[in-house]
Amino acid sequence: MRALSWAYLAVAYAFVFLPVVVLVAFSFQDGRLPVPPFQGFTLEWYGRVLGERDLMEALLNSALVAGISSLIALTLGFLAAHALARVRLPGSVLMRGVLIAPMTVNYLIIALGLLTVFNQAGVRLSLWTAGVGHVVINLPLCFAITYAAMGDHQRNAERAARDLGAPEWKVLALVSAPMLAAPLAAAFFLSVTFSWDEFIIAFLLTRFDVTLPVEIWSMLRSGISPATNAVGSLVFLVSVTLVVLLEVFVFRRTK
Repeated sequence: MRALSWAYLAVAYAFVFLPVVVLVAFSFQDGRLPVPPFQGFTLEWYGRVLGERDLMEALLNSALVAGISSLIALTLGFLAAHALARVRLPGSVLMRGVLIAPMTVNYLIIALGLLTVFNQAGVRLSLWTAGVGHVVINLPLCFAITYAAMGDHQRNAERAARDLGAPEWKVLALVSAPMLAAPLAAAFFLSVTFSWDEFIIAFLLTRFDVTLPVEIWSMLRSGISPATNAVGSLVFLVSVTLVVLLEVFVFRRTK
């Protein structure tokens, strides 16, 4: 039985990571095409990728959009979760459902809806409009994680702070937020990861300044090459780094 469990685990890991292994392996291909047979090891494609100006600008754009949009989504999600957890409001269940609803909607539908709104309002498409789209998809995630982490011990600490004369903004900043540091960090890192990899919203809501997934798509239009594999490997490395940091500094500390 144990051997069967290990075999199942090995097959599952192979199914998940085999495409990534192939992608990374052929990013070092000493040839024009990332296909078998492997013709030798080279770092030429990584040098080309890191030296390409448009690609580096797209990388910076992705970092800015992911960081800023995730911070905004986290702030709004935390405030909404605190309000709905601490204050009894008519229709609060409906409000929670509406806040979480975007998690069940396809990104294409959200992108088309935002595109229509921006066109009707005369807003020029840019990284800012893409950031708004990423706030829309990440805010429900931040809200759900934060709301689920709120408990009675935090409520008691907040009451004690108010009894000692602390204004509401200090209660939020110095009591509520620090007590929810781990869930807030988890929500932020997950939002950054989703924003970093997101393509559809970034593609439809940007024009000239694009994010990294959109730039990779533009590269693929001219055909596959080890350079595209190198870019994909770098994106995978950043995503894995974020997940590892989340595990080391948040989940392990929580345990």
